[in-house]
Amino acid sequence: MSCGHNFCLKCFKKWIGQGKDTCVKCRSQINRQMINQPRINLVLVTAIRLAKESRKNVALRRPQTAYPQVNQEDRPDNPFIREGAAKKAGMANASSGRIFVTIPSDHFGPILAENDPERNQGVLVGESWTHRLNCRQWGVHWPHVAGIAGQAKYGAQSVVLSGGYEDDEDHGEWFLYTGSGGRDLSGNKRTNKDQSFDQSFTNSNEALRVSCKQGYPVRVVRSHKEKRSSYAPQDGLRYDGVYRIEKCWRKLGIQGYKVCRYLFVRCDNEPAPWTSDEHGDKPRPLPEIPELEEALGIFERAHTSSWDYDEEEGRWKWKKPPPPSQQRVIGASLKDGKRTKKTPRKSQETSVKGTLLKGFCCVLCKNILTLPMTTPCAHNFCKACLEEAFKGKAFIKERKCHNGRKLRSQKNFMKCPTCPLDISEFLQNPQVNRELEDAIGRLREEFYESDNNKEDANEEVIEEDEKPSNDKTLRRTHKKKKTDVGDNSTNIDGN
Repeated sequence: MSCGHNFCLKCFKKWIGQGKDTCVKCRSQINRQMINQPRINLVLVTAIRLAKESRKNVALRRPQTAYPQVNQEDRPDNPFIREGAAKKAGMANASSGRIFVTIPSDHFGPILAENDPERNQGVLVGESWTHRLNCRQWGVHWPHVAGIAGQAKYGAQSVVLSGGYEDDEDHGEWFLYTGSGGRDLSGNKRTNKDQSFDQSFTNSNEALRVSCKQGYPVRVVRSHKEKRSSYAPQDGLRYDGVYRIEKCWRKLGIQGYKVCRYLFVRCDNEPAPWTSDEHGDKPRPLPEIPELEEALGIFERAHTSSWDYDEEEGRWKWKKPPPPSQQRVIGASLKDGKRTKKTPRKSQETSVKGTLLKGFCCVLCKNILTLPMTTPCAHNFCKACLEEAFKGKAFIKERKCHNGRKLRSQKNFMKCPTCPLDISEFLQNPQVNRELEDAIGRLREEFYESDNNKEDANEEVIEEDEKPSNDKTLRRTHKKKKTDVGDNSTNIDGN
């Protein structure tokens, strides 16, 4: 918040729901925009999770293993525009770069380490990308435009929450999703927000219902285009793990036409990006959905789910074999009927410094945050950068009439450097986010400590390697001399 204090989203909503508009700790006034639309500070959440993981040294050192090589060297690493294609604004004519994972396009469930030959870690919850084409490169969501990836008789593998329908409701661990269709996209129409006919359980909508019936895990990607959700990322797209569809039905939508509705509940072994938990989800009771009272044709799973929680192992797993793939592996390279193996080129270690440089940077100076300040819109800036951006600007605008008479002073609008939100009230008394500053400081100290330990270990290895090498050379030289002497004596006797 503007006073520099941080709270859980659920606790904050509960506090606001009691009619209170002041901070619990310092009793300062909470910004009205934050009350109406609270946003999660994902940078702070990431810092807390990294600090926990770095203490346990989880996934910092992994053995290098040979995996099927992604052999698409003819494609660049990033999405590209083909030469000769019609030039349009944005990524309208862009093509996907090379595929980094070895999975078919109809793969169900999480993308594991054995499917990631480059990094040997799989696609982790919380990873984000700039474009939808990047999601395709990592196999999280294959369609370029469609929000649902699936086949009517096979099931749905993934969905994207992008705010396409007004009926959508996002509650983080569960959400209500509206199916596709019901809009006129004839001719050259690419998008149309007005619904003109009813949706039905066909095509992609039927694919979601098949996943509900079988209990398949569905990968979920949240987009920054979903402005109504507090759990949506600020920029780009973010992978939030797998969910399971528990119910589906039809109802009369906001625009007066029937829509297909789905209840998604999170069931992933990794914690959600907006929490600092160390463990993933556990089975939870289904939420109460008021609209089910007027729903049409409610469908619920009648038999055991394919993806379910194992009480003995304490994790989600396939209780039944996943459906066999109907597609070929795009990222695989076949040679003489066998997959070629190659040691991954990139390092298998997760660099804390790289994560710091990428995730905890100031938007203005592009460096790691120094004296971080969190605005009501959940963007983070260095204190010096934010002060420099609004240097010389007054909070009150004095006005005068043409005859010299003074008019009522007017509030000066100060837009956030990243988004159009007014942060003038925040700038009147900005506070440093001490919790975020401490988390980044601890990560820095642990990184430099581990970096020094690595250098010391490398020096010891070099010294040990030099000694055996010298001894081995001496033994080889001595053995050679002895052999030469033996050869000479044999030749003399022979002659």
